[in-house]
Amino acid sequence: MSSATYSLVNNETGEKIDLPGVAGSLGPLGLDVGKVYDKLGVFTYDPGFTSTCSTQSAITYIDGDEGVLLYRGYPVAQLAEHCSFLEVAYLILNGELPNKDEALRFDANIRQHTMINESLKNLFSGFNYDAHPMAMLTGVVGSLSAFYHDTTNNKDPRHREIFAHRMIAKIPTIAAAAYKKYYGQPFMYPQNHLDYCSNLLHMMFAVPAEPYQVNPVAARALDILFILHADHEQNASTSTVRLAGSTGTNPYAAIASGIAALWGPSHGGANEAVLKMLEEIGDVKQVQGFMDKVKDKNSGVRLMGFGHRVYKNFDPRATIIRAECHKVLKALNVSDPQLELAMKLEEIALNDDYFKARKLYPNVDFYSGIIYKALGIPVNMFTPMFAIARTVGWAAHWIEMISDPGMRIGRPRQVYTGATERNVVPVEKR
Repeated sequence: MSSATYSLVNNETGEKIDLPGVAGSLGPLGLDVGKVYDKLGVFTYDPGFTSTCSTQSAITYIDGDEGVLLYRGYPVAQLAEHCSFLEVAYLILNGELPNKDEALRFDANIRQHTMINESLKNLFSGFNYDAHPMAMLTGVVGSLSAFYHDTTNNKDPRHREIFAHRMIAKIPTIAAAAYKKYYGQPFMYPQNHLDYCSNLLHMMFAVPAEPYQVNPVAARALDILFILHADHEQNASTSTVRLAGSTGTNPYAAIASGIAALWGPSHGGANEAVLKMLEEIGDVKQVQGFMDKVKDKNSGVRLMGFGHRVYKNFDPRATIIRAECHKVLKALNVSDPQLELAMKLEEIALNDDYFKARKLYPNVDFYSGIIYKALGIPVNMFTPMFAIARTVGWAAHWIEMISDPGMRIGRPRQVYTGATERNVVPVEKR
């Protein structure tokens, strides 16, 4: 608690309650409104939780005004430059970067859990041939609780650790299997001599009929993308995992709920929306006309992949990924009209006073979609790729919450706007 207090006053009666400040290590003070209803008989009202803290957390810090993103205190740009995704995963889960021995042990633990139970193949066969991969991810991850009865005691720290390792290890295998199911290809088993992202690329693109060589440029690009997507504070899907997990449900069900939330086009599906927008524009010659429509508030045309609800400055992840995007396109010698179109959109937005004044800079979704496309990853797999990376953050937040002795089941309140109390009239008299 902070020594600072604020007061909430009923201006009609003069009744007052002091709201204690809850101070973190960085960022604004939080006001504890937990006793407002007991003392004043009113609820606080904040649709979309724009000013409401749902928890205390030591994992990720965002300053949207300054464009700051820290994982456990480390700037994400430094992590993307100097670390692998699994080193960042260890940091997010454990609070500190691993030393050499810890990194090797953690990597070995993840490799140990990469395979999925063979009977899960039958579950995949139950999906229609054109099912969206996110539908498959939601169902298959939720089913994992049926396989690990002996290690799902939420109160056991060792069980929580095993869950996190299993989930991080298996989500690429499940996502790759969803890809193979969609395209009617045989599933490829994980190859544990490969690193995390190389293994994912192998499971997605290799076929039994011929050898497949992972491109190290593609693997490193994925590694950076996964670092940038690993966690993002109390976003919609992470909050969903916490809310579901607060009931004491098994952790796989909680992660499945996060995957379902991530699927929304306003959240993890935003990079899909970017590519769909590019398809609608069609040609680089149409870009200026499209941007003119965006500036016309009566046109109903939206610019996808630009701006961010939290960041009022340039998204720090977008700064990193923009450089990686151009590096990947050059290294892979990719020639694609849609990518040329996207670069033209970027050029206009970064130089047009309209977009600069509104701080509508390209965000991480804009560049990640371009990179995924350059790597040959289809649009319907963009959100599953996001889910692979964000699984680390979901697991860490679930562990942080479930380990808190003061945890309570999530139970938001509401302002009721329905009919007032009335009596039922028998049907013959209506």
